[in-house]
Parts: sequence; C-alpha cells; structure tokens
Amino acid sequence: MISRIVRRTAIAALLAATTAVPALAQQTIKAVVIDGYPARALWVKEFTNFFIPEVDKRLAMTGNYKMDWQESYGGTIVKPKGVLEGVKLGLGDIGIVTTIFHSSKLPSQALSAVTPFVAADARSVAQAVDEIAKEYPAMQAEFDKQNQVYLATGVVLDTYQVFSREPIDDLSDMEGTKIAGAGMNLRYLEGIDGAAGVRGGLTDFYNMLQTGLVDKAMLWPEAAKTFKIAEVAPYMLRADLGAVNSKTITVNKDYWAKLPDEVKTVLQEVAVAYRDHVAGIAMDRAEESRAAYVADGGTIVEMDADQRAAWAAAMPNIAAEWAAGLDAAGQPGSDMLNSYMAKLRAAGHEPVRDWAAEAVTN
Repeated sequence: MISRIVRRTAIAALLAATTAVPALAQQTIKAVVIDGYPARALWVKEFTNFFIPEVDKRLAMTGNYKMDWQESYGGTIVKPKGVLEGVKLGLGDIGIVTTIFHSSKLPSQALSAVTPFVAADARSVAQAVDEIAKEYPAMQAEFDKQNQVYLATGVVLDTYQVFSREPIDDLSDMEGTKIAGAGMNLRYLEGIDGAAGVRGGLTDFYNMLQTGLVDKAMLWPEAAKTFKIAEVAPYMLRADLGAVNSKTITVNKDYWAKLPDEVKTVLQEVAVAYRDHVAGIAMDRAEESRAAYVADGGTIVEMDADQRAAWAAAMPNIAAEWAAGLDAAGQPGSDMLNSYMAKLRAAGHEPVRDWAAEAVTN
C-alpha cells in the first residue's frame, strides 16, 4: 500500500515537473529604428502605427520571437540626410532612408524622379519602382554597397506641386524666381527662364519661405498641411508633377545576418504591406490635404494641360541622361526606364512626355 502511494506521488511529481518546463523559450530581438524626420511625418507615424504592430502580430502567430522596438526619430541619432550613413555604421538596425538625398550613392532610386508628368499616383509608382528593384539586382546592389539590405521602396506623396509666397497662375510666374526643392526635382526648373533651384529638406521649407530665401517650393499637399506651409506660401499651382519614391526601408547588413529566417521573412512581407499602406494613405489624404490648405488660407490654381505640356517640353530629357549614365556604368539604366514606363502605362497612366521613347532615339 505504501509503495503504491509512493509510486503515485512520484508520477505526479514527474508530470508536474514536465509541464512546468516550456517546450521552447521565446527569443527577444532588439531593433533600433531611426529616421531624422519627426514622428509626425506621415511615413514615420505609420511605421509606428502600422509596420511595428504588423510585425508583432505576425511573429505572435508562432510565438518564437518577439521584437524589442526602440524608435529614434527627429534628429536624436541622425538628421534626415544621415539615415543612410547611420544604418551603414550600425547606429540604427532599421532605417527609413530618404533616397533623394543620395543621388550619387543610390542613382537608380531616382527612376521616378527623372520621369515627371507621368503618374500622380503614389500606389502605382510605389509598386512599379519596388517591382523593378526586385527584378533588377543593380538597384538592390547600391544598398548592399552601403552595408544595407533593401526591403521595400515607399512613396509618401501623391504628387509634387508648387507652393508660392506670391500669386501664381502659370509657368511665366515661375520665371526669375528662387524655388526650393529636395534633389532631382530641382532639374525640373531647367528650361524656365531665370528660375533658380535652391536645395533644402522638407523640415527647412517653412523657414526658407518665411525668410524670403526662396519665393516658392516644390512639395506635396499632405506635407504642406503637416508643416503649415499655407502660413508662408498661401498660393499653390496644381501642376501635378508626379509621385516620386523617396523612402526606402533598409536593414543594417550585419544585423540582418544575425536575424532568424522567420523574422527576416516577416520583415520583408510587412515592408511591402507598409509600402502599399503608406501609398494608400497618401492618396486618401490628397483631397483632404488640399481642402485643409484652402481652409488655412491657401489658394489653389489649376495648371492647364497646355502649360503642363510646355513645362515638360522645356525640360532637358533628364530620364535619358539618367539611363545613359547607368548604362555607361554597366547597369541596365535603359531597361529599367523602359520597364518603368511600361508598368505605369499598364496601370493606366499616359505620360505628358514619353521619356523612354526619346531615350531610345537620342
């Protein structure tokens, strides 16, 4: 009787000990995310509100891994132009790189910037550029040289417009004025008599306009609303210059090499979902942002089709120059340009000027 009781007690203790030991311990992975722009910027805000929760949700499905997110924005670790270098050096594990600041290091990322007047649709441009980045290894190789792994390209603007301190009705009102831009879009001003481009970042434009350093600036309505541009530039010329990819999610290559495959897959999948999510928000907010600009005292003037065509025709073919430069470096610049234009045409966008056709004949 006693031996039977002892036996039962031993079995119960063994079962209790077995059930108390988890089959696998969940691994916590630290991830430092950086961007020099403030948390209120659309893409930063949605990284917090969409990207991070979506990664957490997908990882929770297996329970194998949990991310310890540490977000640093607004210049705490890097300035807006310093994200590429910051991720390269490991100051951040994941970064939102503003590619328009790095035309020499990331030349292929300028694809949509060198093709204005094609598509004022963030969703179409984001998908087309991201597909090309994955179809042509040359684009991802540029990030590899910067010690980074490419995840996805993002488009955060529906289309560039021109915001002005003084009334603006057509192309002639841009002649002889100083106009702020962020990079390649400054070349849109070539061909406009006396127009001078002044390089600046989105966070600089308010002060540049307020102090009279520039007369006008090229940005998009959602950003104009966020950064209160109507206060210093109450006139907008709706030129629909086009959507441009300007944000790319990257991961430090050394950090990436240490990540489990499951986490890598989730980050890649969520980056694409984030791409479409942000582009969708940009388009959804476009009309709302224009209305907000007017409510804040702004005036919007529609640029007519003839004026848009005249502006496009006045520009040098920067797309052909871009493609030729990559071709000369042994990269498929012309192929990427042709593919991009074909993708946008297939999505229903007819260009004001056919940059790819001209590139072939030049």
